[in-house]
Amino acid sequence: MKEQVIASRGARRPAAQTKGFVQRPARRNGAPAGRSFSPRALFGYFPAALKVVLAILVLITLIVGYRVAASAALFQVRTIDVSGTTRTSAEEIEGLTRRAVARTGVWRADLSAISRELSRLPGVRRAVVSRVLPDRLRVRVTERVPVAIVRTAGGHLVWVDDEGVTLGEMKPDDQMPAFFVRGWNEEGTEEARLENAERVKKYLDLVREWNALGLSERVSEVTLVDIRDIRVQLAGKDSQIEVRLGSQDSGQRLKIALDALDVYKQTPRGSAITYVDLQTGRVVIGFSSGTKMASDSSAVATQTPSQASSSNTNANVGERNPQTGKTPANDNRQRNDRKPAAPRDSPTTGTGHFR
Repeated sequence: MKEQVIASRGARRPAAQTKGFVQRPARRNGAPAGRSFSPRALFGYFPAALKVVLAILVLITLIVGYRVAASAALFQVRTIDVSGTTRTSAEEIEGLTRRAVARTGVWRADLSAISRELSRLPGVRRAVVSRVLPDRLRVRVTERVPVAIVRTAGGHLVWVDDEGVTLGEMKPDDQMPAFFVRGWNEEGTEEARLENAERVKKYLDLVREWNALGLSERVSEVTLVDIRDIRVQLAGKDSQIEVRLGSQDSGQRLKIALDALDVYKQTPRGSAITYVDLQTGRVVIGFSSGTKMASDSSAVATQTPSQASSSNTNANVGERNPQTGKTPANDNRQRNDRKPAAPRDSPTTGTGHFR
């Protein structure tokens, strides 16, 4: 018998490969390797100029699309919500806002410009405008608060706020303040507004001080042409009398002046009193005839009506010339004993204002 020799499988040699041929694995999607389409590879064949043109076209398309979308009917304003108004007209604010966005729509509306425009209204301190897409705007208003009433040169009574801004004339149903203000600068400049703001600040200080002392009800108007020369026009049956306080201790000086006035009004010449002057710290009472009577402010509170009447005929009274303000020559002793503050204008019969 012949022996058969079986060769081992592991000893087989691979078939010779064709020289220069490299076999590559197939892609998972079944596409042959090296034949896939790549936009990036395709874009690399375009020249640089064509790339720039294509980028510009894309940018123009985006801009046009944005403008078309912004001006579409979807973004035209339909509702404007206004809040925070009590004295200011909400209809006026809504109308002004609607006109401002009529051409731009809600999307392209310039909210800052609208806020500035609304803040120029007399009663508006600040306005905040916000958009609520697609077709609504929201306006939140902070109004100016009226704190004082000013009597203008034309006799009108107008409300003003703490910044000296005029808010409109007083209405019949408005609550009356403690007293009015005179001496308002009506020039309308920024400098005038700052001056008026100082007057309002002084007015508020006087209101607090005089309310604490229970004196406000006896005051009709306070003149603040110069806040260093405060002048008060009294109310009621004393409406013809002016009190000159100067710039310091307004509350205490007004109290002393009213106490002295109440004493001297009971004298025979009490009805002729036209002003009380405390600018120098002493009480000086003026009469419509041009006569002045001076007394020490420290003695006012203890002086009785009979003593006041007596002082009207004794050494405390000196007749003065209404134009020169001087006493007669035989009354020099009286002139040296007192120091009345001369008013800026001599009093005239029948008037209570001395400007």
